[in-house]
Amino acid sequence: MMSGWSLTKIPVLLFLISCFFRTSVALGAAPNDALLKAKQEAESSGYIFATSRDEIVAKAKKEGRLRALSGLSTPAIKPMVAAFKKKYPFIDTYVEEIEGTDAYQRFLLELKAGLSKGWDSTYIPYDNYKAFLPYQMKFDILGMVSAGILNIHPRMVDPLNRNTVSANTVVNVAVYNRKLIAEEKVPSKWEDFLKPEFKGRKFVAEIRPSSVAALVPAWGLEATLDFARRLAAQDRHGSEAVREPSPRFRRESFPYVSPSSPAA
Repeated sequence: MMSGWSLTKIPVLLFLISCFFRTSVALGAAPNDALLKAKQEAESSGYIFATSRDEIVAKAKKEGRLRALSGLSTPAIKPMVAAFKKKYPFIDTYVEEIEGTDAYQRFLLELKAGLSKGWDSTYIPYDNYKAFLPYQMKFDILGMVSAGILNIHPRMVDPLNRNTVSANTVVNVAVYNRKLIAEEKVPSKWEDFLKPEFKGRKFVAEIRPSSVAALVPAWGLEATLDFARRLAAQDRHGSEAVREPSPRFRRESFPYVSPSSPAA
């Protein structure tokens, strides 16, 4: 599954450029007619469009501060921020991990109440994606990618919400306890979790449907929904944890941890 970042200030563009930029247009060539037309089209739709890297750097220097919430883990965030600070020391940069349904819901409520105004880039969880969009500044990331200002693969940018970038991809796996189940009985495909022997609190699954939702492109919507309902009917243990097992799982013993399933 992909996780989204959306942007509210110019230094975030510089954060993207620190990893992705083209050395042709982006390094400061004078805007040509095509760039000016792209800028006009973006602005007519309510978007902000920068025509060069130099413009972005100059505005970032003026703002001088970056605060971001990330879906990455803290150990992954630290080297990323360190590299950014080394390249752009004039930006006071702070990136914080946000993780878990409760944290996402709390942050969304704070945004709606106008209590959370200090963040320049936010992580958008897939299950509240649309609810977060009205609170993001409208940078035309896709337009700047198309114009060669940002060297980001265009499929990383939401084509409908052009200011949202899918910055990373999550890989989910199912693990099992070798002490509790023989190797020959380990499921080899998703459908194996629906077997009768796995019914009745026999495995743990994340209650957010991230992995199951990712099956739609391969299976189609109806087949995925059918699988999700049948998986929920297996009466599995639920967990909100994404990167590590819940305290309950650490206290008890279960044969499997399935990547995710819908809440029952």
